[in-house]
Amino acid sequence: MKNYRENRRKIIGSYRLDVISLPEECDFENDIPLELVYIFRHYPEHKERVKQILNEGKAIGVRTLLQTPENILKAIHTISVHSQLNYIITWLPNLLRDKHLPVIDERDRARALSHGENIDLAVEVILADRLRFKHLVLIDEENKGIKTEEQHFMNELSEIIYPLQVDYAIHRVVADNANERTKIAQAIIKMLLIIGPIAHILEKYAAGIGKIFAASTDDVLGEAAELSALRGSGFSWRELSRRSLVLIPVLGLASYGAYSVEHLLTSGRIVTGGVVFGLSAVALSITTAIQSFFMYYKNIQKLKKENKLRMEIRSIGLIRLALRQDFTNPARLGLLLGAAMAPFFGIIGSFLHLMSNGWILALIGSSESIVAGITVMTSRYVDAYRFKKKLRHLAHQKNG
Repeated sequence: MKNYRENRRKIIGSYRLDVISLPEECDFENDIPLELVYIFRHYPEHKERVKQILNEGKAIGVRTLLQTPENILKAIHTISVHSQLNYIITWLPNLLRDKHLPVIDERDRARALSHGENIDLAVEVILADRLRFKHLVLIDEENKGIKTEEQHFMNELSEIIYPLQVDYAIHRVVADNANERTKIAQAIIKMLLIIGPIAHILEKYAAGIGKIFAASTDDVLGEAAELSALRGSGFSWRELSRRSLVLIPVLGLASYGAYSVEHLLTSGRIVTGGVVFGLSAVALSITTAIQSFFMYYKNIQKLKKENKLRMEIRSIGLIRLALRQDFTNPARLGLLLGAAMAPFFGIIGSFLHLMSNGWILALIGSSESIVAGITVMTSRYVDAYRFKKKLRHLAHQKNG
């Protein structure tokens, strides 16, 4: 049964069906799907026709995909990795909204084929399924049969909600593509159950060593997660290995900083000790974030040179695109927020004389991952709320 459900999600994703079946429902805009509100606002003449269909024993439903099917995510990954240097935002919205094909050359096709993938087929998959994310359906509740004219009318209604379909498809695909790369951030929070006790024991019997363990373990795990995510986004091991030239010295410096905290605290330099521990705990994470941005920035410059950007963009625009692409991963924002908070957490722990408690050390040392994990878990709800608000505004605005 588990395999059946997994295969079902891969093929069709999960969806919600909102249905109206009584003509009186059409007069209560706050209770009917926004798509129908949009139709009634922009094409009020269709309202009576909808009521007539409902009177004849039919129901009208709006089927909304809640999760992008994996075949679409795989197609996006194929195009992104083998043709667009790991970028999504530079081509996917245009493909979904206006069917503007990404710039693909023969080298891209050959590269994809060498990995057993077909870029042109991937484009076809996205185009074929891009309107599946929101779809109007006619339900024959009393089994009287659906007339040809009713089918034509439903097709006409589907064309009317095209702007909503496309906007939702872009929102859903970009969010789900980012979610594929953020799962590990949540797993790091669970590692606190292991880091805390070990740090506590080490700090009890070897003061200073526990602080190094608490400050560095989370960062090492975070770097492993980052490497996994970047590798999954298409970066080569050769590109990723260059990061170690900077990361290893930073890790060494952070370990020395964490070890020196005990001396700072015993000498009465409470604030300095807290700040040093907080910075030591997030040094590797901040360095990782900076490196990842520059990897995306380097790639957007390559895309521009290869004429794969459909608009002329200045250098500052390239920086914005690199930041936007990097921050499609909500964990990135959470990581930076957590890193900024870590020194303050360190100061609080120092003033409360808790810097010998392994659990507290683990919490401070993992502050950026904790905030990143919380950001990941809440971003979906925040994004869904903001997008629903946008749809509501679009649906209720007057025609013309």
